[in-house]
Amino acid sequence: MTTLHLIVGLPCSGKTTLAEKLEARHQAILLSPDEWQIRLFGRDLDHPRHDWRHDSIEDLLWNVAAKVLGHRIDVVLDFGFWKRIEREDYRCRAKAVGAATKIHYLDVPQNVLLRRLDIRNELLPDGTFYIPPELLKEWIPQLEPPDQEELSWS
Repeated sequence: MTTLHLIVGLPCSGKTTLAEKLEARHQAILLSPDEWQIRLFGRDLDHPRHDWRHDSIEDLLWNVAAKVLGHRIDVVLDFGFWKRIEREDYRCRAKAVGAATKIHYLDVPQNVLLRRLDIRNELLPDGTFYIPPELLKEWIPQLEPPDQEELSWS
């Protein structure tokens, strides 16, 4: 069955690395809003419209994902999916186009995230934003880890 793969995790948890592996393994289409946002607007994390831009890009990418899933091609969404309600929404969207949903959760300890962030901020690879460590620390408690029910979705 065609599958929508949802990558769940915080920045520096390894989401994009896992997404790329899933893309290759399942011959899927990988859609990442960060890549598009940086191409369109640069590294705009501190811009007042960053979140609006990001949400708009995710909406557009979902439109692409729905069409691709309809053609029976797996899709990997590298969105982060911090909130359960968001994951449930995308599960319903996938079901509406005849696709299953698979959650891939990257549970990484705070000290590891911060160490990886230091390295990433120093190198600032393509497709990534500079994230101040204080901001990542604010985001950590916002993540709602998926429970066993979510992890067993299909």
